Amino acid sequence: MTIIFVLIGLSLIVALVFLYLFVWSVKDGQYEDDVTPGMRVLFEDNKNEENSSISDK
Repeated sequence: MTIIFVLIGLSLIVALVFLYLFVWSVKDGQYEDDVTPGMRVLFEDNKNEENSSISDK
């Protein structure tokens, strides 16, 4: 029975750590720009074309 209390305690500690990391990343601005990654796919990337032409030589 004591192992259940230990596992519940450990799971609460892990959950609180993940909650802290999530709140820290939100306050740090990690999730502010949600439009740019979706728009980045629509534009050509000239760096990839230059790298492919160099590797073809």
